[in-house]
Amino acid sequence: MVRQIERRLRGEPLLPYTYRDFGSLVSLGKYTAVGNLMGLLLGRSIFIEGLFARAMYRSLLMLHERALHGTARTVLDLLARGLSHRIGPRVKLH
Repeated sequence: MVRQIERRLRGEPLLPYTYRDFGSLVSLGKYTAVGNLMGLLLGRSIFIEGLFARAMYRSLLMLHERALHGTARTVLDLLARGLSHRIGPRVKLH
């Protein structure tokens, strides 16, 4: 997006947008998740569930938080979650 804004400000034509679907993950409570990975490993869709899907969900959530808040705040938040029981939604869709 930054590159597109820079191109727009310089008066250059915008590059075409291409949507890439990497799949989806759904948290199903505190301990499990399900997901669908789109062609990352084998060139086809892969259904995942259980502990592996939960680990993928948590890592994706941390990447989003890092992009929004920075590395330091994300690490501090991770430590705070480990030390306290924060109340939050049981099911989240991403």
